[in-house]
Amino acid sequence: MADTSNKNTILLFGRDFTELDLWIVKETVRRYPRLSQNELAHTICENLKWFAPNGNNKVDSCIQLLRKLESQGVIKLPAIRSKRVPKDQRIAPTLQTDAPAEIVADLSQIGIQVQPVREASQMRLWNEYVERYHILGYKRPFGAHQRYYILSGQDQPLGCILFSAAAWALEARDQWIGWTETDRSKRLHLVVNNTRFLIFPWVHVKNLASKALSLAVKRIGYDWQDRYGYSPVLLETFVDPEEYRGTCYKAANWILLGWTAGRGRMDRHTQYLSTPKHIYVYPLHRDFRAILRGESGGDQ
Repeated sequence: MADTSNKNTILLFGRDFTELDLWIVKETVRRYPRLSQNELAHTICENLKWFAPNGNNKVDSCIQLLRKLESQGVIKLPAIRSKRVPKDQRIAPTLQTDAPAEIVADLSQIGIQVQPVREASQMRLWNEYVERYHILGYKRPFGAHQRYYILSGQDQPLGCILFSAAAWALEARDQWIGWTETDRSKRLHLVVNNTRFLIFPWVHVKNLASKALSLAVKRIGYDWQDRYGYSPVLLETFVDPEEYRGTCYKAANWILLGWTAGRGRMDRHTQYLSTPKHIYVYPLHRDFRAILRGESGGDQ
């Protein structure tokens, strides 16, 4: 039986683990070899009371922990089970997302709203639009996320927006915040990334993009609180300067911080190389730095 007297802890994926906690993780994997990785993660979260602010199990973080332990040779995970639809299978376009007649109008004439996507049928259609018309296509969002439709005043779809998990490590962002690695690991969930932004190619409305961003910024905190039980305090996004000038972010008062290092957004080991991108951020809280550094309770 593991020694429970040692109170030393190690910070992993935003949680302090005791030796007993890690023993429980390893023993759960050993005892239940027939469970899937997802089932193991749920079981471990329940045993350790590892919950998100909204009460849900922190499954994504737990799976990352399990894979880290496996890479260190500490545990052996069951193979990832194949699903009916392969993860990388492209979404086939349907008539629902065919381009309609071009929309040419002034912003004051057309009206605009940003609406959260909550129903499964709306999500499938949103995914299809993004897969079909965004330069990066659709990828299943990692961790906490929120989709939005950009709509006209008459509920006509004009575009799509997605906010999801922040990048793990960004030198320019982390220095600007004044983050230590411990601070970042504990409070990274308070930073949210605008990972997709799309105005449909048949929509020609001047200043639509910056207006849509402004509306999304005004409501993202409330929607995140409603869905996940906490509010982010900082937004971030990446802009490829070879494809875009970042005009709408500048017009919506986002701050240009610098460049990414040219690695994948969740990379921690110099893998998944990509071209460097501009980093833009937008504070949602006056005391965002103090909150992110643990110096203020704020709206966590």
